[in-house]
Amino acid sequence: MDVFLKGDEVATRNLTPGISVYGEELITEDVEYRLWNPRRSKLSAAILNGLSSLKIENDYKILYLGASTGTTVSHISDIAYNGKIYAVEFSPVTAKKLTRLSRQRPNIYPILADATKPKEYMNIIEKVDFLYCDVAQPTQTELFMKNMNLFSKDDALGMITIKARSIDVIQKPKKIFKQEEKKLKEKGFKIIEKIKLEPYEKDHIAFLVEKNF
Repeated sequence: MDVFLKGDEVATRNLTPGISVYGEELITEDVEYRLWNPRRSKLSAAILNGLSSLKIENDYKILYLGASTGTTVSHISDIAYNGKIYAVEFSPVTAKKLTRLSRQRPNIYPILADATKPKEYMNIIEKVDFLYCDVAQPTQTELFMKNMNLFSKDDALGMITIKARSIDVIQKPKKIFKQEEKKLKEKGFKIIEKIKLEPYEKDHIAFLVEKNF
């Protein structure tokens, strides 16, 4: 995975030199890189906290659930510069911003849809090499597994970021994380890595998984 790591900073090689997506700093180290803010991207936070088994090749096809305005999507776009990023977002207002980003970055394909209903976009998404899920809601693990089963290739990896408070505001996050991990394992997913996201995101954990069936 082509990322630039230096101390407590991570950056991706800028697909659109000279253009900043969300106000991030542009730096030059032989080529231009975009600093990847870990407080605005859970994937960046996971990388800085030691995520090591994730592989994204430059020609990967990727399904991103919960794309929002495209902060993290844009950095994945830098990495998979010859690939395709199918970016699913539920909010029409937010999706408009994502669509504007896709005009600058032709490898981003915005999709206005509900990630809990993946059959609604089955006809426009091919099998993918990597699936990333950042949807903060009580059924986030279930929708992640449903999309993995429908769209991931046999050897694909998937990554889900769990926000404990979106599942239950009363239970302790540690208990919720164990509960969601158990769900994944019971449905045939193998946990490759699990990374807590503090200090960048409170009460969050990321699971990197593969299908084990």
